[in-house]
Amino acid sequence: MTEASPNKQKPEPCSFVIFGATGDLTHRLVIPALYNLAAGDLLPEKFCVVGIARKGMSSDAMRDSLMKGLKQYKTRPLDDAIAKRLLECVTSIEADPKEPHSFDGMRERLEKLEANRATGGNRLFYLATPPAAFAPIARQLGRTGMLREDGAWRRLVVEKPFGTDLASARALNDELLRLMNEHQIYRIDHYLGKETVQNILVLRFANGMFEPIWNRDHIDHVQITVDEKIGVGHRGSFYDSTGALRDMVPNHLFQLLSLVAMDPPTKFNARGVRSEKAEVLAAIQTQSEEEALKNSVRGQYQAGKSGETEIIDYRRTPDVHPDSTTETYIALKLTIDNWRWAGVPFYLRTGKALGIKRTEVAIKFKQAPFAMFRDTPVDRLSQNYLVIAIEPTEGITLQFNTKVPGPTISIDGVEMKFRYKDYFQAEPTTGYETLIYDCMIGDNILFQRADSVEAGWQAVQPFLDAWKKAGSKGLEPYRAGSEGPDAANELLRRDGRSWRRFG
Repeated sequence: MTEASPNKQKPEPCSFVIFGATGDLTHRLVIPALYNLAAGDLLPEKFCVVGIARKGMSSDAMRDSLMKGLKQYKTRPLDDAIAKRLLECVTSIEADPKEPHSFDGMRERLEKLEANRATGGNRLFYLATPPAAFAPIARQLGRTGMLREDGAWRRLVVEKPFGTDLASARALNDELLRLMNEHQIYRIDHYLGKETVQNILVLRFANGMFEPIWNRDHIDHVQITVDEKIGVGHRGSFYDSTGALRDMVPNHLFQLLSLVAMDPPTKFNARGVRSEKAEVLAAIQTQSEEEALKNSVRGQYQAGKSGETEIIDYRRTPDVHPDSTTETYIALKLTIDNWRWAGVPFYLRTGKALGIKRTEVAIKFKQAPFAMFRDTPVDRLSQNYLVIAIEPTEGITLQFNTKVPGPTISIDGVEMKFRYKDYFQAEPTTGYETLIYDCMIGDNILFQRADSVEAGWQAVQPFLDAWKKAGSKGLEPYRAGSEGPDAANELLRRDGRSWRRFG
């Protein structure tokens, strides 16, 4: 999103209230996204940013800090006039959920600011905080009436992870829904801000060639891969209590799965799309703990080299327990218990410290019979894949077979490639621009609903339970810079299948 479009409506006046305004997420993603929206003339005419800090910080000091972050994390050349105009509207207010009275003072200051800025009382509260703060902050916002919609809209943006298991996700949903209505809650996942992820819906439902074969009759299996080259780095404390499955699967990977596997909505609106996504997540077969162990692989990286970067052993990472059994890699086999996908396995994998950075969805179509070519030197056909690449290069690749030029029938696999950058001129983004804009205009089509969140945790809970009981048993080591543990290949090999290779 780079230029104002005649089809894009301007959001209504509002206050953008950021909890965790001094944190990394705000500096690295939120403020650069707001700058990009401002550069595209897609912020409200009447607008203010309110940074909530637990410790006293003046508005000038906060502006200086955010400007430094913007210069460091900008995705495009900075226009000083636009940056200055955006940051001039920043005001610092102190509030801490451990001191409930501070929220009463916050409400008074916010109401005065809104009157001066003529924002109409519309408020977008963005929780760029650790997950443990979500419920306490929401509780105080509810107690002081700041979430009440009385002629103005009030919305709450909640970052991931949304819960740490099924029970905690349900508890957080219950807490938030006691304070506000579902339409006010925006559970954000930055993966859904990526153009190619959104394009999955267009690819499927706006092209007559794909949807008729998007089912168990024609698709052999689906692979969803999110590989990262970096290790845990300075996030040892967070990661060691979280792990790859909690960090990635119920949100990022399940968002991709739901877009690939959902049925067509009756209307392309938030209610229709979110209902179909929730339906397909609820249809993921809940496995027993025995099945979960059989259909999963978990690994932990050891010292190695990813590209030019030396990576130390995970257990030697600062703030990681020296005997940690936390997984840094997972591979899962899931099935969806509905008519469209009966018998079609979905293989998911994600890991840290791997040899390549890659996010993709690979649709493997069933093998064509080659009996008609039995008199030719063809012992196998190239596999037919439709690959939706999300990172590092956004695009779509279709793999199919063709005849090699020559007097005899010789067949080889070829590719047709579409790359976004080859067709569309677009400024680099943070991935948050579309999502923040949608929050301001009240379009929650790209945000998870409570039932969708709980359905995702329902599907992964057996793996969490089984791995907890197994302890270190079954935790596979793998070298940093590799493709992951060998056991992940066996997960598919026993089904007569294989992962798409690096490169």
